[in-house]
Amino acid sequence: MRQDDTVALVAPAGPVAAHLLDSALDALAAWKVSVRVYDSVRSRHPIFPYLAAADDARAADFRDAWLDPDVDAVFAARGGYGCMRILDLLDWGELRSAGPKLFAGSSDVTALHEAIAVHLGLSTVFSPMPASAHFDEIAAARLHGLLTGEGPLTITGGQGALVGGRARGVTVGGNLSLLAAGLGAAEHHRPVSGIALLEDVGEDIYRLDRILTQLLRSGWFDGVTGIALGSWADCGTPDDVRALMRDRLGSLGVPIAWEFGFGHIPASLSLPFGAEVELDADAGTITLTRPALES
Repeated sequence: MRQDDTVALVAPAGPVAAHLLDSALDALAAWKVSVRVYDSVRSRHPIFPYLAAADDARAADFRDAWLDPDVDAVFAARGGYGCMRILDLLDWGELRSAGPKLFAGSSDVTALHEAIAVHLGLSTVFSPMPASAHFDEIAAARLHGLLTGEGPLTITGGQGALVGGRARGVTVGGNLSLLAAGLGAAEHHRPVSGIALLEDVGEDIYRLDRILTQLLRSGWFDGVTGIALGSWADCGTPDDVRALMRDRLGSLGVPIAWEFGFGHIPASLSLPFGAEVELDADAGTITLTRPALES
């Protein structure tokens, strides 16, 4: 990404708070990019208050932003819920014909990351979203550094290892709940020699247990070569979550880094999906073999 590029801001999931949108526009203005705010960002679903707009309207905004030749990057303004509802309303062949674009978002937007990987074969960025409560100054700077290629190739974030060691692979993953929700769908993206980046928010320990067990039994982890665990805000005590992750994932025999600093937290890291990296669980680092979005 360069100065004077055009960023499309869309709301593929939940509604956007006006004050957070104002903060988002201020933050993006500091990047010296042009920002186009699509209608969904300022809309509300007429019946379901947890959606930014009707499904067809949210899908149309995503489509129009992706197909616009003047748009260089598409950002999800926030997450919430609703991305899965628009996947079948998008013509992925049509989107593929528009060529590659940058795409960034997290949380519920995991569903779109998977769809873009499967249908378009593109790398994307798992990042805090501009109109979310976690898009603070540090998080914004980290995302900007990754997008411009000015950030470090070695990203440090881990707070110790659940299982030590190093592993190489292509990054994949996202929000744990959304990965489980996508099992069996056309967009289901199973790792092949993959470094899994995993996080979640607001899930009780027994629910995390159920989700992990479902993913394990489905074979989702069969191709995983290493795991970097992000934040687990409001998911129980860190000790309980740590014990669960060791219990459910330790037997995979792959390196696992603990609390890597991405997800629903302030100053969150931004990390690429579809990038070849080396994970060092002991050092708490992820090293990219080349700038994340280099073609």
